[in-house]
Amino acid sequence: MKNIIRKIYLAILLFTLSQFSFAQKTAIKGTITDGKNPVEFVDVILKNTADSTKTDNYAVTDISGNFSLENVTSGEYLLQFKLIGFKTNTKKIKYSGTAISLGTITLQEDANQLNTVVVNSQKKQIQKTNEGFIFNAVSNISQMGGTATDMLKSIPTVAVDAEGGITLRGKSPMILINRKNSAITNMDQIAASSIESIEVISNPTAKYDANAESGIINIKLKKNNLSGTNGAVALGAGFGAKGRVNSSVLFNHKTEKWNFGLGYDNRFAGRTKKINADRTNYFIDDEHYIHQNRNDERTEGLQNLKLNIDFSPNDKNSFSFEALGNLETQDNDETLYTQVNTNANAFFSNNRRHSLELERSKVGELAFTYDRKFDDDRRSLNTSITSSFGKHRENTDIDTYNYDEYQQQIGDALLQRTHNYENQNISNAIVNYTFPVSEKSIIETGYKGTFRFFNSDFESADMINGDYVVNPLASNSFKFNEQINAVYGLMNSSIGDSENPKWKYNLGLRAENVSNTGATQNNSDHFSNNYLKVFPSASMQLNLTPDEFIKLGYSKRINRPDLDDLNPFIDITDALNPHGGNPYLKPEIIHIAEISYNKNWGNYSFSTNTFYRNATDAIRQYAQLLDNGVVLLQPQNIGSTVTYGLETIFSLKPVVFYDANISLTAFQQNINADNLPQADDIVSSAFSWYGKVINNFVPWKGGKLQIIGNYNSAVATSQGKRIPIYNVDMGFQQKLGKGNARLGLVVTDIFNTLESGYKNNTLLFRNSRTSKSDTRALMVTFAYTFRSDFKEKLLENQFSTE
Repeated sequence: MKNIIRKIYLAILLFTLSQFSFAQKTAIKGTITDGKNPVEFVDVILKNTADSTKTDNYAVTDISGNFSLENVTSGEYLLQFKLIGFKTNTKKIKYSGTAISLGTITLQEDANQLNTVVVNSQKKQIQKTNEGFIFNAVSNISQMGGTATDMLKSIPTVAVDAEGGITLRGKSPMILINRKNSAITNMDQIAASSIESIEVISNPTAKYDANAESGIINIKLKKNNLSGTNGAVALGAGFGAKGRVNSSVLFNHKTEKWNFGLGYDNRFAGRTKKINADRTNYFIDDEHYIHQNRNDERTEGLQNLKLNIDFSPNDKNSFSFEALGNLETQDNDETLYTQVNTNANAFFSNNRRHSLELERSKVGELAFTYDRKFDDDRRSLNTSITSSFGKHRENTDIDTYNYDEYQQQIGDALLQRTHNYENQNISNAIVNYTFPVSEKSIIETGYKGTFRFFNSDFESADMINGDYVVNPLASNSFKFNEQINAVYGLMNSSIGDSENPKWKYNLGLRAENVSNTGATQNNSDHFSNNYLKVFPSASMQLNLTPDEFIKLGYSKRINRPDLDDLNPFIDITDALNPHGGNPYLKPEIIHIAEISYNKNWGNYSFSTNTFYRNATDAIRQYAQLLDNGVVLLQPQNIGSTVTYGLETIFSLKPVVFYDANISLTAFQQNINADNLPQADDIVSSAFSWYGKVINNFVPWKGGKLQIIGNYNSAVATSQGKRIPIYNVDMGFQQKLGKGNARLGLVVTDIFNTLESGYKNNTLLFRNSRTSKSDTRALMVTFAYTFRSDFKEKLLENQFSTE
């Protein structure tokens, strides 16, 4: 397998290098904004002053507002910027053969323009930003019909394991929804059809929450801004081991001052999963060899309802209200078989444990936003108040049957039932103010208050004499409250020409005061923390050419344990492998340094980052063998870790009908766990890597084919490693008629290779586990829209993998 992977990547490397000979030179570039935000889909038209009726060159701005014109001959030109809803802006330029950067160009809104102009420009798949990159969901057709988790599997530099675990550079990132903290913590609660784009911020500045050790993933939900009345409907159906269907309806109406939007999407699927596990307890003679296999039959339901109301009384002020409702259901029918033998491999015990788990989750979110513009477009004010409410209900009925070595039942079944009821609220109050202090310097400053309330009630009961009797030793409630008050200041400045500076740099400082308390009902666990910490950040960028730069950055971060890590309740669905949280975890403190290089060649772009991360009180999952033969999994502060690695993204479009994106991340981790009693169990050094290849083909007019290959190497855990995973997905889409309708076909995990698992080897036990879901599936989709903007923004990605 290693030889195959080496050959594949060698071929990719040789192919990549061979494409440089086709590179084109950027002649004119710039960025278009509306005074506050970048504007995409702007037509950039270059005309020679000698004949203004003829177009000499043409480009369209991307999601970051950027444009570039290649292969321009020397001369004098008129450069026009056109987009419906904005006044046409015209500039005179003289091009002498040396690349020109026009900097930022501001378009003025024009409410009197007609609303019937069709914008057919296609978004680029990835747009680079000063803080990372933006991946446009519209460009993804091979992940259709599923959730945000499925979408993230196709994002460069993001690793998603077969169980849905999301990591950046080997650690879990902070995930925001519309740049806000949310009670939606499970990305399977967000339908892929509602996603506009996904932003990856690899090394955040002091402007962002300090609790973002490995970076930030911001999921932007769709919101239409085209004037008039717009709508779209999409339907999809398919099957893996079981059937699955989904649909989406979107409606929007915008006038000069008001914008109303309403969207609904759903997803229903049947799923299966098979799990096999083996464990050897070295120093336990009776329960020495343990073999388990589990079969799951699951039905999933997901529904989202989104409302937005925007009001702009004038050019300077705008108000926005957003509401989101989310409903998720899961019915999981699980059967677990366990065979236990002695150290002489003789029979010890055998049982079948059946559980029916019913989960219901509801989330409601409200957001109020006010934006103020000024005559100087470098000055802005933004305020928002958001609140997210989540309610989770989980009820499980369990029956356990014991058998002898001849498979004859022993005694009556043991009947149990559990419930876990959780309620949480996350609210934010945010104020951001940006203002210039000189021609080349801008200061950003602001405040963010985060208020989190969480309570969980866990109850376990056993059937005794016909009645369920609550087990007080296994039942409890947990309440957690937290307040985070943060202020920040960030200065952005440059050295050199203001339109094309040689140097750009920023210096930032963030202060966060954290106060939290947590306690169980019987007070068996109780903690309280109150601390103030300061987090500096700095970066410096050297622009070698208009299309090439080097950037150095540093930041101090913190990784506070999340609610799942703190909740002390023990899940006993698998009695031999229970898991729970640890309310006494301390936060990690991390220092991060990064050096990045970026280069563009017209149809090619290359970026690479080398990073270093030093963390103390690192939080990792840790398994302990108890005296009764049970392995308990809980998070622990294992000590300190040092991580360093390389991250690379290469995009190419060598011919008009094909483009590709290749990404690779590799890193080394060194762990010092001297604070643990069994430090020898901890993996002290490990190397990991993962990569993606995204291929896009346009075989004929209106058709698009996408093939994505994904490989994640074995990843180190605290006491072992996760097995490598790899898969290939394919999607095809064909426009019908005038482009208002589309027909799509998707096949996920074509070769049925996607599975998860791990292997641990400690002084007291050795265990391994593999899990295989029905990841290979076929989906057929159909979508129809009226009004032009929805063709590209709302239909390209209505359906995804699962």
